[in-house]
Amino acid sequence: MTKRKSLKRRLVGRGSVLLIATLLIGSAGIRIAIGAGAAFAEADAEPELMLPQGTTPLKTTEGSHEIEVRSLLDALQAREKRVEEREMAVATRNKALEVARSEIDRRLAALEQAEKDLAATLALAQTAAEDDLARLTTVYENMKPKDAAELFGAMEPEFAAGFLARMRPEAAAKVMSGLDPQAAYSISAILAGRNARAPKS
Repeated sequence: MTKRKSLKRRLVGRGSVLLIATLLIGSAGIRIAIGAGAAFAEADAEPELMLPQGTTPLKTTEGSHEIEVRSLLDALQAREKRVEEREMAVATRNKALEVARSEIDRRLAALEQAEKDLAATLALAQTAAEDDLARLTTVYENMKPKDAAELFGAMEPEFAAGFLARMRPEAAAKVMSGLDPQAAYSISAILAGRNARAPKS
């Protein structure tokens, strides 16, 4: 019995101590909470005390927020407008370049066609001139040597040498034999000079 009573007393004593400690800890927690609430209240009442010295507090109101959003929207719209204007300028420039390129292509095609036409005309003229020279050479070959010699004697030596070079050798020899010796010498010198300037290979 005595042991049970002493054990009971010890448990009661420990429970009392535990209860008192719990009450003290709770009281301290309440005091800390009350102090923190007061500190937060003071900070809300005087926010300037929380800022570094020399700085001004940023007061945001609903009106200033709307102004900031509006100015941001205005800046974005202005930027979008500038981008659109730049895109339009680039599109206009590209269109002008395309028109210029088409015009250049058209003029190049016209120039190429003109060159072809000119080459065809020159070829035709050259063929016609060659035909005329061949026909005239044939006429001189079929003339009497005496008449042909009188005609060649009246020509410039270079002109006469051109026809004699185209004639058959026997016909040219008959014409040369009927020429004045000085004219025959001049024509022979021109013909020899042409042959000397001709490429050897």
